[in-house]
Amino acid sequence: MHPLGLYLTSFSYQEIEKKLRMAKSTSSDAQMLIRSLRTAYAATPTNLKIIDLYVVYAIVTAVIQVVYMGVVGSFPFNSFLSGVLSCVGTAVLAVCLRIQVNKENKEFKDLPPERAYADFILCNLVLHLVIMNFLG
Repeated sequence: MHPLGLYLTSFSYQEIEKKLRMAKSTSSDAQMLIRSLRTAYAATPTNLKIIDLYVVYAIVTAVIQVVYMGVVGSFPFNSFLSGVLSCVGTAVLAVCLRIQVNKENKEFKDLPPERAYADFILCNLVLHLVIMNFLG
């Protein structure tokens, strides 16, 4: 007899049905979680959604650069590092901006949104000056 057949016959039908019910409940729980996240995100203000889109764009650009480096090679390695660090740094700064601009965040309730956007622009300027210096 095959060892796998012995393993499969060692389970009772009740245990197999229980595992199948757990798998079904897990998928329904996942669907319910995704549905609740989608409805909660629908209530998010438009300016935060735009910032989220910008973060996704920056991360996707970094991933494309890493894939390109893997396919083509990394001859000017400083250029590769500069590009990826620029994308990741911009994404991190955008997440910080999102935290500061979010009206539900109690820590930054006294901070005006104009100040948060000005900080974001200034930090991006400093980040990209450092990255251009790193290019060599």
